[in-house]
Amino acid sequence: MENADGARSRQASQERSSRDEAPPRPAPEQPSPEQPARQPAREQSSPPRSAKQQTAQQQASQKQQASQEQQTSQEQQASQQRPASQKQAGQQPKQQKQPSEKKAGAPPEAAPTGAGRLRGRAVALVTRLPFTCGVCVAVLLVALASGTLWSSAEDKSWYPQVAYGTPSLTAGRLWTFVTGAFFASDPVVYLLVVIGLALLVGYTEWRLGTARAALVCCAGQLAATLGCAALLLALRQSGWDWAEALSHDLDTGFSAGALAAAAAATAAMRAPWRSRLRAALIAFAVIWLLYSGTVSDVEHFLAVVLGLAVGRRLAGDRAAGTGPPSRREWRLGAVTGLVIVAVTQIVVWLAPGYGPLGDTHGLSDSHLGLAVSLVVIALLVNGLRRGSRLAWRWTVGFAVLNVLVGLLAAVVLVLSVTTDADVEVTGLPVLLPQAVVWTMELVLLIGARDAFRAPSRRKRRKAAAKGGLDRAGATELLKRYGGSNLSWMTTWRDNSYLSAADGRAYVAYRTHARVAVALGDPVGRPEDRDRALTEFAGMCDASGVVPCLFSASERTALAAEGMGWQHVQVAEDTVIELEGLEFRGKSWQDVRTALNRAKKEGMEYRLGALADEPAKVVAQVRAISEEWVSDMGLPEMGFTLGGVEEALDRDVRVGLAIDPDGQVHGVTSWMPVYGEGGTPVGWTLDVMRRRKQGAFRPVVEFLIASTCLAVREDGATFLSLSGAPLARGASTADSPLERFLDQLGAALEPYYGFRSLHSFKAKFQPVHEPMHLVYRDEADLPRIGVALTRAYMPQAGLRDFGRMLVPAGEH
Repeated sequence: MENADGARSRQASQERSSRDEAPPRPAPEQPSPEQPARQPAREQSSPPRSAKQQTAQQQASQKQQASQEQQTSQEQQASQQRPASQKQAGQQPKQQKQPSEKKAGAPPEAAPTGAGRLRGRAVALVTRLPFTCGVCVAVLLVALASGTLWSSAEDKSWYPQVAYGTPSLTAGRLWTFVTGAFFASDPVVYLLVVIGLALLVGYTEWRLGTARAALVCCAGQLAATLGCAALLLALRQSGWDWAEALSHDLDTGFSAGALAAAAAATAAMRAPWRSRLRAALIAFAVIWLLYSGTVSDVEHFLAVVLGLAVGRRLAGDRAAGTGPPSRREWRLGAVTGLVIVAVTQIVVWLAPGYGPLGDTHGLSDSHLGLAVSLVVIALLVNGLRRGSRLAWRWTVGFAVLNVLVGLLAAVVLVLSVTTDADVEVTGLPVLLPQAVVWTMELVLLIGARDAFRAPSRRKRRKAAAKGGLDRAGATELLKRYGGSNLSWMTTWRDNSYLSAADGRAYVAYRTHARVAVALGDPVGRPEDRDRALTEFAGMCDASGVVPCLFSASERTALAAEGMGWQHVQVAEDTVIELEGLEFRGKSWQDVRTALNRAKKEGMEYRLGALADEPAKVVAQVRAISEEWVSDMGLPEMGFTLGGVEEALDRDVRVGLAIDPDGQVHGVTSWMPVYGEGGTPVGWTLDVMRRRKQGAFRPVVEFLIASTCLAVREDGATFLSLSGAPLARGASTADSPLERFLDQLGAALEPYYGFRSLHSFKAKFQPVHEPMHLVYRDEADLPRIGVALTRAYMPQAGLRDFGRMLVPAGEH
């Protein structure tokens, strides 16, 4: 990706807007310059839009045409390959004019009001989740009708007639196990009930469908509440004080059904979210049962167990595939155990209760003791998450100690009961449950000990220095087997290399914030690139670092899908097909003007190695670059954005615009794109900068057009203008992640001009190819965001990031 002159790009965009984006006046025999961002050449055979504009039926025809073009654009986005050649490239229309022309021709009803959009979303929600919406509405209507929305239901005289529990079961009020689900004990609880239903039941209905969600929710509610009442009835005469006390309590609410639905829905989740949510549900149910011990806690425990038991059968064909746990999942299990220990200590401190094992009041640690325990657990959690062997050893030691304490307390308790000795064990309601949790933790740690062998940073550096692939070896593999449009960046300094497929492929990456950010696609023999991706994921898993690939191609993103990974588009590569390229037609007017003016003014175009240029020329190039950096307002970006040092590589070609007095007006650098055999088949733009004062105005257009003609003579088939980070053609951001990336791109626009640059490139009629961020799952994204920020702006400080939050005009 090129390091661009944002001010120049915005100026070109404004000039183009005033010259080319005026209301169209189409000629009778020439199609309108409207084309979707990824429209291939074959779309030129579609009926010209200008002919339609001459008819009297403008609104109807334009609406139909917009629908057809949207469908065609979606088909092209699914395409995985760029066309081999672009015939009649000079006749392709201007792409940047499409959004404004569509907006001008759209019917008024195409832009609904805020109220209209809200009604549309409400209708869509009810249509998609009818059971969830129906239950939520029913609960609120019952609350309004009964007056329990503003006063406690437990204070009503009719409360025993609608609440379920062991008293209702023994009295024969079986209807309460249905009616009680639509009440809440307190007005505030209604808010929690509705939120729980909307999230848990709504997700279940979205994943499993309405019928299955309704079945598991209703059946889980009835089974949990009836089962709890029957269980307490059976234990009421056992002499267990806790069970006897609970057998006289009543309860209301739909929470058991919601938890049963959520537990069942985990069967349809992909790893590792399935194990994460199951761990959270089990931890919630067990902790509150042991340390709170109310009727609802017993119901919740039974509901979670029931939902997990029937989930896979209920999910049917929607059930996600399962396999042996990965290192990552073993580590997650160990972390979950420690989190349960920490939460139990907090619960005993904040909300002591009367659980199955006794009263926990007064059994919490002191404030200092609790703080020390939580800090130690946090350090162990961080180490286990990364697979640290040292953290594993410390956790095993703490587990053994707590298990021994629990065994000792249990032995003393048994002896006191069997011998009638007057012995009292203090803290038994806390010691025994924690001993059980630590026992499970110890068994997991020993069974999964191989998952906690991640080498330290020092050992990883030693291993890389001892026998890893270096830059020379990576360059040799790239020239031998070829690579993608960005693969030359893998030879830049600061990259680390994973040699894969027995040395026939490699992955270049940089490590920041314990994230291994791979740059582009794996390089090597085509048949070994997927294997290299798999080995990269395994290396990261074994080392306890988060893997991701940035600016990966569509093919690599699809290959990662087979591993269960996710991807999101972060940029668009802009490719000029050189076969048949002719700068003819109105859409190429800017380019022709630049070439003609350069010829008249005696501007020389020079293409070659910058290192071979005279020192005076190199000094001017450095001065232009430094001028650009100083005017930017933020530190110069790196990673996929090269500079003069990268342009000095002798394998890189540099285009220069030099006037008759020897002054350099603009510079572009072009990275080679190798095919198999060591011959460049194309070139990718990296540096693109121009002199600020007294420069030849259309110098960038002149440089790019001249390069197209020069490299085509040398046998190149395409020229990539690269992709500006966080910039892409007009598209709808459907996911929250895509919307966040769009907002981030907008925040960086005043400083780096990525979007203006992307619009500037459209005048060269490129073919657009998506570039993706590939990652394991959404939980990795915050850390990946930190890593990418450090990779792109390693010199940026807090003040620089703060400036990005303030509009450029307010500095």
